[in-house]
Amino acid sequence: MLNPTMSPRTKRKLLIIGGAEDHSDDCVILRRFVELAGDGDARILVVAAAAQRQADAGDRYRRLFRDLGAGRVSVVAIPCRGAAEDPSAAREAGAATGVFFTGGDQLRLTTLLGGTRLFAALQAAHQSGMVVAGTSAGAAAMSDTMIVEGDSDDAPKKCTVKMAPGMGFLAKVVVDQHFAQRGRIGRLLSAIAQNPSVLGLGLDEDTAVEIEPDQPLWVVGSRTATVVDGQTIAHTNTSQSKPEEALAITGVTLHVLPSGYGYHLDKREVALPDGRMP
Repeated sequence: MLNPTMSPRTKRKLLIIGGAEDHSDDCVILRRFVELAGDGDARILVVAAAAQRQADAGDRYRRLFRDLGAGRVSVVAIPCRGAAEDPSAAREAGAATGVFFTGGDQLRLTTLLGGTRLFAALQAAHQSGMVVAGTSAGAAAMSDTMIVEGDSDDAPKKCTVKMAPGMGFLAKVVVDQHFAQRGRIGRLLSAIAQNPSVLGLGLDEDTAVEIEPDQPLWVVGSRTATVVDGQTIAHTNTSQSKPEEALAITGVTLHVLPSGYGYHLDKREVALPDGRMP
């Protein structure tokens, strides 16, 4: 059953942000999150577990969301896994209409939360309609498999990227953040070459994708989202190459999508701003 403050249009939505989103001008992306969470009726829970200085990151987003009109904003501190087993934290998650995962280190986030009472409560709340948002590390950890490390300055190689289990809010997609700004196309190509059935999603800074089940994702923000589709790969030497050898990848499909453009994850088709297929 949906939380009474949620409308059907917000059911099980994700807002995945490439990092460095605008905090001082129009705040388009953060404002959209507050809107999805219920505006004045929003009850937002900030999870800063990925951050090295959790209190600072939590307080910063608490102020931002309050300034943007959220009804209630709370921050949960997770200094250790034991804190994520606290029943009061799980109750906060169950009452929230939106959760926001800050940036930092995605592996710190998953190792602190994975398998805990708080994480189970967040999963259940999302299934009941709570919108889930994450920026930077919080974005990378959204998928069931996440990139935790990778060289941004080299050609695609087997050793370019290291993967680990993510939070699993998004299936069959690998997310990379700060994408154009840190030149991460090579490591996303490496990830997709090793598992072509999975889509690669590279998000520039101050750019997000809004995702709802059975609908195309839509791009929001000032830059672009890059979709890498490995299903069309005609040839790759991934299985034969040595770890330090450059990969061959032919036939991969790449889409660069600015704000207003969409993409059907299931159909693997672009949606133009007017809803048409190209």
